[in-house]
Amino acid sequence: MAEAAPIGLSWAPKLPSLPTTSGGKESGPSSSRAQESLWKPGSELVDGLFVPPRDPRKSNKMSRKNVKDTSGKGWFDMPAPTITPELKKDLEILQLRHVLDPKRHFKRAGKSKALPKYFQVGTVIEPASEFFSSRLTKRERKTTLVDEILSDQHLKNYRMRKVREIQDIRTPGGNQKWKNKGKKTLKRAKDRRK
Repeated sequence: MAEAAPIGLSWAPKLPSLPTTSGGKESGPSSSRAQESLWKPGSELVDGLFVPPRDPRKSNKMSRKNVKDTSGKGWFDMPAPTITPELKKDLEILQLRHVLDPKRHFKRAGKSKALPKYFQVGTVIEPASEFFSSRLTKRERKTTLVDEILSDQHLKNYRMRKVREIQDIRTPGGNQKWKNKGKKTLKRAKDRRK
């Protein structure tokens, strides 16, 4: 008498049913066909388990998919991070850093406007000698580079001054917009000269 298995602990292999032959003994070739139908090579599940492919091309392709995306041995296999909206804004600000401050000049990263694929983000830790000179206070520290730049008062004044200069250049000057245009302007000019 077979004992009843406890709940959740029974297991039976999932095998396809064997084809039955009518009458007589099984011949050699038909039995081998039945055995081939049980096990199928490739990336199919056998008994609920993954069987790796025997083809070396397929196995190489699968191993390439499993390798993480890195920059290579020359850059110590630096991984490609997932780009969040905050990181994207920070990278765009870094590409436009030559616009931020007129006193500093930076070498351009290149002609391409695409964001870099491989990079790392770190935190600058100042030494004790820079406690009074170039240290950021807790109030000046922000979560992202964009927030720090927007809250900096010197850069804010510079941006406001540049916006005013551009507006002054682009707006018409003097009383040019009130001048009369047409044939009568010459007549008025002659009357004013008399």
